[in-house]
This record gives sequence, structure tokens and C-alpha cells, in this order.
Amino acid sequence: MRTFVAALVAGCVIAAGAVAQDLPVIRAATLKIGTVNWELSTITEMGLDEKHGFHLEMQPYADNGATRIAVEGDEADMAVADWIWVARQRAEGRDYVVIPYSRAVGGLVVPQDSGAETLRDIAGGKIGIAGGPLDKSWLILRAYAAQEYDMDLKAETEQVFGAPPLIFKSGLGGDYAAAINFWHFLAKMKAEGMRELVSVETAAEALGLDPDVPLLGYYFKSSFFEANPGLAQAFYDASREAKDLLSGDDAAWEALRPQMNAGSDAEFEQLRTDWIAGIPARGPVDGAAADKLLSLMAELGGAELVGSATTLPEGLFVEVQ
Repeated sequence: MRTFVAALVAGCVIAAGAVAQDLPVIRAATLKIGTVNWELSTITEMGLDEKHGFHLEMQPYADNGATRIAVEGDEADMAVADWIWVARQRAEGRDYVVIPYSRAVGGLVVPQDSGAETLRDIAGGKIGIAGGPLDKSWLILRAYAAQEYDMDLKAETEQVFGAPPLIFKSGLGGDYAAAINFWHFLAKMKAEGMRELVSVETAAEALGLDPDVPLLGYYFKSSFFEANPGLAQAFYDASREAKDLLSGDDAAWEALRPQMNAGSDAEFEQLRTDWIAGIPARGPVDGAAADKLLSLMAELGGAELVGSATTLPEGLFVEVQ
């Protein structure tokens, strides 16, 4: 009897393994310390990939350039990027499509003891900016300053461009009147006492843009989904289930804490709060609202930023529900 039970259990394990092996595989190119890993590792650790009929493999790379090369060269099936970059690639002939991921965006912070109340108050000061002169947060804040205060933010401040960790460190050190950084570095800066003067979300709303349009997305080659019907919706369902879990489960966040690089409880809490705040509404992206944002980016950044993608390329966003 024991032999029969053991054989039955072994047979079930082998069968389960065979079923898992038969599932389509999504190879995700990720940064080794990227924040997207929080969602993707939740998917794999909780078995949400196999629940929705696929197997997710995370492949770590050193930088964004390497993840893009991996997808282009078919060494990976997807990576994360802002969809404006993806729109440029699609307009240039690449068959990339986007599944929405996050609407987390940056903002501008000032030292805790700063007397600044508006962007006008940092005129003549130095701004530390992560991402370079074409950083989308910087461009939107420039447009906002011009509209709200008739202020040329570029001409009336001194800009220091640098890598996010450098802007983080120098900002906390008091080297700048204000700083613009990627959302997760901004979360840490706020946790360490810096104050948000204006968020990109607030600026975008003032400019007539829809802040609910997610800027970040998972991008794939459309041919990948053509070869795997139904997989786009399956991946999106797993992504949304992970988001729902992380929205209200403290244990899920504790499991992620070792990879979050939080230097304190305050940083951990701020990172969690801001990540959750970046969760977009479920459903398809509003194409008209996205086109309006792209048009503004084309106006502010020109061809250097958007290439030939001055309007939203047809089929950019995958239809998911």
C-alpha cells in the first residue's frame, strides 16, 4: 500500500512538472535592483504566473541599455520602459507593444528648511536633475512653470544633471535649492526629510493632461503575442493580482523588504506608499489622453526625445481588460 501511495504521489509530482513545462514562458529582462522586481517576484513567489497559464522567468541585467538589447535580440521577451520611448521605437518600425505597468512619476523636492512655497521661489537657485535635459519630469515642470508663473525654469535656475544616486546624495547634503529624481529615489529623499514642492502629477493636471495615464509599461514584440494568443491578458491578470496583493498585504511587503534597499523604516514605508500610489486603474489606456501627453513631449523635447512619433502610433497599447 505504501509503495502504491508513494508511486501515486511521485506520479502527481511528475505530472505537475510536465504541465508547468508545457506552459508558455515569458522571459523578463530586469535590472538587478529594479523596482519592477517587486511586482514580478511577487508574481513568481505567489505562483500567479502558473495560476494564469504561463511561466515567468526573471533575467537580471546591469542597466536599461542591456535590457533593451536583450528584447531586441530575442534574448528576452519583455522589459519595462516609459511608453513614450516605446512609441518612438514603434514609429521607427519596431513591432513593440505596451501593457500598462505604473503611473509612478517623479516630482521636485526642496530641503526641509527651505522657505520655498512655489517654483518661483527657487529662481536663481541650483536644481539637481536625474535623467538628463530630456527627462520627462523636468520638461513637464518647465511647461508648468511657464504656464503658472510665466517663468522660464531653465533660464532662471542652474541645472546640474547626474545619475539618480548622485542627485539623491547631493540633495540630502544640501547642495541644491531643489531636486528632481526618479520616483523611488524621491521616496527616499522625502523619508529623509526633504519636502515635495510640486509633483509631476499636479503639474500634469494643471497642463490639462490626464495623470491616470500610466507612463511606465511592460513592452513586448507584438509577434510574441501573435505566437501566444491570450498570453497578453494572462500576464496582465497576473500583474493586476500582484498589485491587488501588494495594495493591502503587509506580509507581502515584508517578503520584498530585503530587495528594496530601504535604509530605514521610514524609507521602507515611503517606498511602499509611493509604489501603491502609482498603481493605475485597471483597463485599457485612454488613447486620446496618451496622445495629448505625447504631443506635449514632442513640443517640449522635439525629435531628440520622440523621434518621428509626434502622434500616438496605432496599436501601441495592447487591449487588455
